[in-house]
Amino acid sequence: MRVSSFFATHRFRPTLLLTVAMVALTALAIALGNWQRHRADEKSAAAALASAADRAAPFDLAAADSDAAAVLYRIVHGAGEYDAAHGVLIDNKVHRGRPGYEVVTPFRLASGNRYVLVDRGWVAQGPTRKVLPSVQTPAGVIEIVGRATVPPKRYLELKADTGQGTLRQNLDIERIAASSGLTLLPFVVEQTDPVIPPDGLLREWPRPDFGIDSHLSYMLQWYSLAALAIALWLVLNWRRRLEGA
Repeated sequence: MRVSSFFATHRFRPTLLLTVAMVALTALAIALGNWQRHRADEKSAAAALASAADRAAPFDLAAADSDAAAVLYRIVHGAGEYDAAHGVLIDNKVHRGRPGYEVVTPFRLASGNRYVLVDRGWVAQGPTRKVLPSVQTPAGVIEIVGRATVPPKRYLELKADTGQGTLRQNLDIERIAASSGLTLLPFVVEQTDPVIPPDGLLREWPRPDFGIDSHLSYMLQWYSLAALAIALWLVLNWRRRLEGA
């Protein structure tokens, strides 16, 4: 009876303003939800790639080329020697609450005049930032083992980075290649094998966090907002009938 009474005393009369607002908000929310779903699909594919890389046999860097995707997340190994003269320190790297640097050194492959950047690990900042830590670099031909990664293309810079000098804000392969004049492979090796004698660097590499759940959560929020916009439009456009109407 109450439902019948409501329809007897009200009628649905959508206003132009509310309709335009509903359509715009719904379209925007659905578009953003679709984008989050697309990002979740991309991250799921990346996670599957990382899982497959864990099961793959170690890759010999002598066979590496310009295709970073072929070795991404895989364990790699290779013989060569470090080019300590072009090594850099990546600033603002915090380990268990302590500020420090990641030590990145070009590694010349024995198989040819090609180099790959090796992230050799973390070193603590000294008493003052004015004095950079001194890190020993193994000399001569050695064998390295690590996991191949690709640094993010987008990053935050607190100040203009000239791409010169030992201290860098971010690990940028192209900038290091430009400043050093070296031909660098398009990925970085996070070193995992122990160094003898010990070099004092920490090598505790976190597993990649692809953030799939976050994208799915945002996707549901945007789709829920679209549904809410439609529901409010339906509710707010019911008008009480005038007497005699």
